[in-house]
Amino acid sequence: MLKFVIPKGSLEEQTMNLLKDAGLKVRRSGDREYNARIDDARFSQVAILRPQEIGKYVEEGLFDIGITGLDWVTETGSDVEILADFPYAKTGIGSTLRIVLAVLNGSGVDRPEDLAPGTRVATEYPNIAGRYFEQLGIPVKVILSAGATEAKIPNIVDAIIEITETGSTLRAHGLKIIDDVMSTSTKLIANRESLADPEKRELIDEILTLLLAALEARDRVLLKLNVGAGQRDAVLGLLPAMRSPTVSPLADGGFAVETVVEKDILAELIPRLKGSGATGILEIPLGKVVL
Repeated sequence: MLKFVIPKGSLEEQTMNLLKDAGLKVRRSGDREYNARIDDARFSQVAILRPQEIGKYVEEGLFDIGITGLDWVTETGSDVEILADFPYAKTGIGSTLRIVLAVLNGSGVDRPEDLAPGTRVATEYPNIAGRYFEQLGIPVKVILSAGATEAKIPNIVDAIIEITETGSTLRAHGLKIIDDVMSTSTKLIANRESLADPEKRELIDEILTLLLAALEARDRVLLKLNVGAGQRDAVLGLLPAMRSPTVSPLADGGFAVETVVEKDILAELIPRLKGSGATGILEIPLGKVVL
């Protein structure tokens, strides 16, 4: 059985949603509870911990698999196997996160090379920041920040390295981004020894299949429709498909058509299908899609 650790905090809600969609709902006695369970025989332990800690815990074998951000895997130097990328952040699916270097508007600093030697830089990522400035050959003083990093300019530090999605919080504090340090996203990670164990590897692969299938289903729906024999080719020509549409004959000489399509094309596709002779068009949500 598997020991599984999931992130508490900003990634928590979206992670819980993904696991629920995958049929692996996390159950716990309260929102502050760190020990949880998944009613699935493949799991022996489920814990909810800070994402900053998860990489090292998985590396050390305290857990077989975990979900955390690439930023914390990199910051802690965790030697783990990255199994999958989950494109979500605090605000939802498809979010892109960047770790950036920012300074005060009007500071006269427009690029990293403009920073004076000894510039004080606050960040929650001292190791990432240290390597970044070392590669640039810029001697700065990196100061660990425990939160509210953007509020430390200009009274405490001159620049910050901070994670952002849209940059709106930085702009609200009168800051401007002058460089991207790295991009990050949510990852499923695994202990290397667990992956080398054939029994655990089989279980991990099964869980990975469920999680990826749930993610794939979020962007797609099953489209069902009827079409007469004379309009069949025109309608089929409009339909994208993962492989090819399923076409079944009807008693009246027409055809029933089923196919999986991406949600973002429906607003354009459905009127065109109707205009080409399709009837009885149904849009059906999907639970999982295994590619």
